[in-house]
Amino acid sequence: MVLTAMNIDIWQVIAAASSKPFGFQPFYPGPGLGGHCIPIDPFYLTWKAQEVGMPTRFIELAGEINHKMPDYVVERTSLALNNRGKAVKGAKILVLGLAYKPDIDDVRESPSFELIEKLLHLGAKVEFNDPHVSATHKMRNYDLQLRSVPMTAQSLKAYDCVVISTNHSAYDWQMIADNANLIIDSRGAMRSVTGKHDHIVPA
Repeated sequence: MVLTAMNIDIWQVIAAASSKPFGFQPFYPGPGLGGHCIPIDPFYLTWKAQEVGMPTRFIELAGEINHKMPDYVVERTSLALNNRGKAVKGAKILVLGLAYKPDIDDVRESPSFELIEKLLHLGAKVEFNDPHVSATHKMRNYDLQLRSVPMTAQSLKAYDCVVISTNHSAYDWQMIADNANLIIDSRGAMRSVTGKHDHIVPA
């Protein structure tokens, strides 16, 4: 978020840091955290630490930041649409990826659900595509009734915006870049595409 505000490419920064031959583990930003482990399990330690009067401020701060990431992606989407003279209300938006991480069908705690709900709340017409997840189902915090829609070069042209939430390897990023009107890339998936694509917005 800080580097985006500074107009610095986070993916170039991570790639440069990854050139260090030792002592570096790359971690990549995204629209939020899913699964059971990282969003939930650290708070067991927080709860236990409170029993003995020990603060775990870093765990709580990390959780707070991760929890706010869907809001940040929605804000970036709204601003990108606005810059093209389009309101979120009434915009047709396709969310790519429902699973919480690439190449699986696990949607537990997936930030994609929150992205979809927040965009729907703002009046957008939202659909999703996921090659591993055919439909949503009732979950602890969500009750969305959506089915994965087909994605083709032609169908992409019908959307005002495509939001990349999960970077599945099955996606043809070049085809998406060449046919979508506007892309909000929260996973750095568009780094591999060629050509000039001013309609790709990092989130």
